[in-house]
Amino acid sequence: MNRHKILPVFIFLLSCCTISCTKNFADINTDPNRIDQISPGTLLNPTIYGMAGYNMHQFDDITSNLMQVSLPFPSVSGGVHRYELSENIGNGSWNNSYKWLNNIKEMYAVSVRAEDVNYQAIALTMNAWIYGNLTDCFGDVPMDEASRADSGILKPRFNTQQEVYTKILADLEMANNLYNTAKPMSFGTDILFANSVARWKKFTNSLRMRLLLRVYKRAEMNSMVQLRAMISDPVKYPVFVSNADAGVLQLSGITPMVSPWGRAIDFTTFRASGKFFLDSLTAFNDPRLPKFATTAKNTGGPAYKGIPAGYAGSESQFTYTPSNLNVALVTAPMISIVMNYAEVEFIKSEVEWRSGNDAAAKTAYEKGVKAAIEQWGAVVPTTYFTNTSAAYDGTLDRIMLQKYYALYFVDYQQWFEYRRTGLPVLPIADGMVNDKKLPVRFYYPIPVRTNNPDNYKTAVASMGPDNINTKVWWEK
Repeated sequence: MNRHKILPVFIFLLSCCTISCTKNFADINTDPNRIDQISPGTLLNPTIYGMAGYNMHQFDDITSNLMQVSLPFPSVSGGVHRYELSENIGNGSWNNSYKWLNNIKEMYAVSVRAEDVNYQAIALTMNAWIYGNLTDCFGDVPMDEASRADSGILKPRFNTQQEVYTKILADLEMANNLYNTAKPMSFGTDILFANSVARWKKFTNSLRMRLLLRVYKRAEMNSMVQLRAMISDPVKYPVFVSNADAGVLQLSGITPMVSPWGRAIDFTTFRASGKFFLDSLTAFNDPRLPKFATTAKNTGGPAYKGIPAGYAGSESQFTYTPSNLNVALVTAPMISIVMNYAEVEFIKSEVEWRSGNDAAAKTAYEKGVKAAIEQWGAVVPTTYFTNTSAAYDGTLDRIMLQKYYALYFVDYQQWFEYRRTGLPVLPIADGMVNDKKLPVRFYYPIPVRTNNPDNYKTAVASMGPDNINTKVWWEK
């Protein structure tokens, strides 16, 4: 064949091959191991584990110091237990919250596209859980315009705390009505409630009770009426009724369910248990003592003895080596608490107490104490409630003291509840700063102040000075 005829044929065949290859290029180069589209379940477990683990550290670093559970030792000056809070103390809470809120926003959108009402309800619940903690740490926070960089909103306006609470409480009511317990969760197995829609619904309503009680001082929220309605109608508003229901992660130690502490020893290094925390447990003859702490040394015999938070002077004033934290608390297998059943009973106890129903308040109180003890694998002694230090005595002080112990290792809840009620009454020490007043909020992060100055200034003008003593809306 003439070479001049061969060349056009070759070019034609080559062009056909090129067209064919280009046509199938996308199919050939698709990675079968890569997820093309996310499902609601893809986002759920990382958010639960990431937020719960971070909150455990926040309890350890912040709540336990403010609430005299534990403190660094030795600690000659300064520190959170002396009410000294740095300007950047809230940075991690802010950044982690918005990171996971962005996940939840996407989870909700995917759930709507999938027309899956259960995952929609779960996304609304997770959103309320994180926003509730976030706003209680700072006050006014971005919500409506948050996580909207894809829409060009890089400087979101702040919502007032009243707006935040109004929205998340309405979302929880909506979520309760969305759940379909006859419809299975089909996007993987969730690590918190093992795909039990009924338990997720109980968490939604238990969380709503927590948030309604938080704002009970604000008459415009009508929270006590709503709480009574929930307690009176457990069919419409199911809540946790046992430890088996509760929002507690079981961390086996097998990847990915590992302890949030990379090195458990860091939990106990240069630490001591707080005197206030151990003294009441000792008075109760409480079986949680060995679960929570080690015995002190050089006390003349086995004893649980802590160090007073906010102490002045050097550690040489103490003639004993104080009790430390129990390293088993952060060594898998272990638990990580999102919300426990005991808290629900203490909420009921307070509502009944405020309603003048003393018998119902006592019943709920004792259920709460029992659940809080058994949650840690301890057994309630038969004589526990015959002890005058532990028995229900008809006061809010007693309810809140036991609730304080029930909220052990539950993110910021001890701190929030103290701010709401002033209970339990915490000792004041000479080494405390800030006029010996317990701080009530975090500073806004410095990047927020510098990168979103106009909206930051509007929030401060609405709420009050950006310092640790400005009370949030529900405290006023």
